[in-house]
Amino acid sequence: MQLDRVLSEVDVNQPSEAIPVEEFDALDAYSRAVIQAVERAGPAVVSVSVARRAPERFRRRGLDELHGAGSGVIITPDGYVLTNSHVVRGSDRIEVRLQDGRTLEAQVVGDDPHSDLSVVRLNEAGLPHAELGDSSRLRVGQLVVAIGNPLGFQATVTTGVVSALGRSLRAQSGRLIENIIQTDAPLNPGNSGGPLTDFRGQVVGINTAVIMGSQGICFAIPVNTAKWVTAQLIREGRVRRAYLGVSGQLVQVDRQLVLEYGLSVPTGVRIAEVQPGTAASAGGFLAGDIIVRVGDTAVATPDDLQRVLGRHAIGESVTIEVLRGAERRSFRVTPTELPEESA
Repeated sequence: MQLDRVLSEVDVNQPSEAIPVEEFDALDAYSRAVIQAVERAGPAVVSVSVARRAPERFRRRGLDELHGAGSGVIITPDGYVLTNSHVVRGSDRIEVRLQDGRTLEAQVVGDDPHSDLSVVRLNEAGLPHAELGDSSRLRVGQLVVAIGNPLGFQATVTTGVVSALGRSLRAQSGRLIENIIQTDAPLNPGNSGGPLTDFRGQVVGINTAVIMGSQGICFAIPVNTAKWVTAQLIREGRVRRAYLGVSGQLVQVDRQLVLEYGLSVPTGVRIAEVQPGTAASAGGFLAGDIIVRVGDTAVATPDDLQRVLGRHAIGESVTIEVLRGAERRSFRVTPTELPEESA
C-alpha cells in the first residue's frame, strides 16, 4: 500500500525538523493576546437566567414558568450589566451568576428592543467590570474574542476575526440595527448578550445573533451603539427616537423625474398611510407622496428613512422633500417621539 511505502521512508530515529523561531513567536503572541483579553474581560462576564410566566396552554399541563438563559457583561463596579433585550424582555425574574459563583437577583433598568440591548442592575458594589472600547477602530481581519455561556457552559471562550463591518440586521421589533459586526468567532445559544472583545480585552461588541445552519456567520452590536443606548437607558429607562408617522414602501421613481430634479438615487419611499395626529399628518403629507430627501440626506428605501429619523433630534424641525405626481414639494415638519408600541 502507498501508505506503508510512505511510512517506510520515514526514519523514526531522525529527530523532527525544528519549527522556526518565528513560528513559535507567532503562536506565542496569539496565545498571549487571547489570554490577556480573557483575563481582563472574563471576570466581568456573567450568566443571565430568566423566568417568565408560561402561557395558559402550558399552565394547563402543569408548567407554570418558562426559563431561558443568556450572557451579559458588567460595565460599572456598582452593578450595571449590559445584555440583549431578547434575553430579558418580558421576564418576571432575572438571576445573574458571577464568575466567583455568586448568584444575585437583577432588575431591568431599561430595555430597547429596537437595538436588542438591555441594561439590568445588581444590588452590589465593587464588582469587576469590563472596559468599553471603540468599535469605529475595528478592521476586517482583526482578532476578536467572544466570552459567554453557550448552552449553559459558563465562561466559554471562542476566538475568530472580524469578517465584515457595516452589516445591517433586523431586531425582533422589525427596525434595522446598523453597523453590525460580522465575526466567525463561534457563537451558540446562550452567548447572546456576552461581550466581543479585542486583544486588549476591551469590549467592542455585544454578541447578538447567529445564522442558523451556517458555519462561522455570527453578529455583534457595535459597542459605540451600545454606549449611546446604555446612556439613555440608565438615564431615562428607554431610548427616544424621532417619529414621522407614516408607513411606506420602496418604489422606482420615473426616470424623467429623476433627470428633471437631479435626484441622486432612482428610488424613493411611497407613503402608503399617514397616521392621524402625527407630525406627518400635521405637515400635510398625503398617501401616494414619494419621499426622496430628509434634510441633506437622499432617501432611497424605507430603511434610509428610518435611519435618518433615528439620528434626528426629537422636537427639531427638518425639511422633507417629496414627489407629488410630477411635482416636487418641500415640507417643514417637527418629528415627535417614537411611541413605544411602534416598530
